[in-house]
Amino acid sequence: METGGSVAHWTPGDQILWRYRENAGERFHIARPVTVVRDDSELLAVWLAPGTQCVKPVLFDGRPVHTEPLESRYTTPRTVQRDHWFGTGVLKLARPGDPWSVWLFWEPGWRFKNWYVNLEAPLARWAGGVDSEDYFLDICVYPDRSWGWRDEDEFAQAQRDGLMDARLADRVRGAGQSAMEVISAWGPPFADGWQHWRPDPSWAVPPLPEDWNRTPAYMTS
Repeated sequence: METGGSVAHWTPGDQILWRYRENAGERFHIARPVTVVRDDSELLAVWLAPGTQCVKPVLFDGRPVHTEPLESRYTTPRTVQRDHWFGTGVLKLARPGDPWSVWLFWEPGWRFKNWYVNLEAPLARWAGGVDSEDYFLDICVYPDRSWGWRDEDEFAQAQRDGLMDARLADRVRGAGQSAMEVISAWGPPFADGWQHWRPDPSWAVPPLPEDWNRTPAYMTS
């Protein structure tokens, strides 16, 4: 890790954690070990490799969250479990301070599928990785530059269940509108050619640390 000012930057090949706190809570319920592709004052890019052991939320009886009807999805008790990232890998891109990250998905054989704008709290950096809180609402962007909102029903249900108040919901909608302006202008990272990127074949799949949920000491920008 290299230090510039008060922010330490990782070097390509470093292994870190990308985590999310539970909504309206303090516990971490998503933890994904990733490999750093690029990290500087303009962009953090990381690779989530196929087969990576991760932590994900599940219903208390072990069922996947999405199997619960929407009306009770966020009020039914939950826990976390370890699992593996199946399918193709994901490239995640985040600019410092942006209330979203952009994920790139491929079909098998590296056929590019889409960009996915994940609306979330700006990433908070610590020695072992980055933390955020997911805000439910997302935008899917396709190779022909068309786009569409995703998970609007979950975004509305989260508000009904008290996981975000009206002020936060307005900020999330505003962030979505800002992201749409970038998409319409075909600004970075969409125009930067990341869909042609490929991981270094020498990179090992990062392990999930035993203390994946440790309390961080956040860095200042």
